[in-house]
Amino acid sequence: MGWPEKIVVFSRDEAKQYFMRLEHQRLKAATDELIYRDFEKVLEFRIGDVRDYGSVASVLRSADVVVNAAAMKQVPTCEYFPFEAVRTNIQGAENIVRAIEEHTLPVETVVGVSTDKACKPVNAMGMTKALQERVFIQGNLRCPGTRFVAVRYGNVLASRGSVIPLFHEQIRQGGPVTITTPEMTRFLLSLDDAVDMVFAAIRQARRGEIYVPRAPSARVVDIAAALIGPRPIRQLVTGIRPGEKIHEIMVSEEEAGRTLDRGKWYAIQPMLPEILGVTQLGPASHLTKEYSSADEVMTLAETEALLAARDLLVAESGLAALAIAVAQPAVPMGVPHELLR
Repeated sequence: MGWPEKIVVFSRDEAKQYFMRLEHQRLKAATDELIYRDFEKVLEFRIGDVRDYGSVASVLRSADVVVNAAAMKQVPTCEYFPFEAVRTNIQGAENIVRAIEEHTLPVETVVGVSTDKACKPVNAMGMTKALQERVFIQGNLRCPGTRFVAVRYGNVLASRGSVIPLFHEQIRQGGPVTITTPEMTRFLLSLDDAVDMVFAAIRQARRGEIYVPRAPSARVVDIAAALIGPRPIRQLVTGIRPGEKIHEIMVSEEEAGRTLDRGKWYAIQPMLPEILGVTQLGPASHLTKEYSSADEVMTLAETEALLAARDLLVAESGLAALAIAVAQPAVPMGVPHELLR
């Protein structure tokens, strides 16, 4: 897979597109010319909504590869507004499949970005993402000229809404660092690892496969301890939230028997026999049990080393510089946070 001729960013968030455009062009000042000259660039920005069939069909007309990362992903938000999660996570996927099917669009590959919460789902976000996976997998039957695959992963290190930026902020404010439950574990996947898996799925995944990363895992209390270091900051156990899992599960026990080893990744095979084709699952080629973050947990020292290698530890100098700034906290401690994506 070579460098693409053009990348189109399609979303309804004009503010994020604006700042992405600025960052891409490395400009210190913004002008309207950024928008007017947009279509001359290799990186193009299109305003639209995955919920809107017309705008989806329009943007896909010139696409060869589609990566669907549009999602409602915050667990509490999806619980309070479950049908909004249905519209984005399920209807959005259906709009992509339907547009390719009805307009016979020459899209070669569609990659659906899913989540560990789609595996054995216990909340509205996970349920809608599980059905998103099914919509894309079934798309292989409706659109024989397009290959539909998916990638499934959990907590991405230092991503928006993840635990590490929250812990950083709590440490800068002098604590406490809030832990939902001492038993909680999470896979630790870097942003580069997550992107590499999307590229791997584009290059080599077979129709209907779901790619899952083989990533290290750690206890959340050890992540907090590694970030706190020698500072006199305490951890506060707040209790597990409704719909939150103690461990991330990437592959269920039902899926384990149809999961292949692909080196850095596992590949979950589709259930539909028409898509599975002649693929044979031998006894040495699949998992024997579910794949969970509780399986092989790193020690505290290993967790600290991984975070240090990713340059995610909070520097002492950074705390000193922020000592006065946090006298009036920007975010009240009583405000609920999305601890883990």
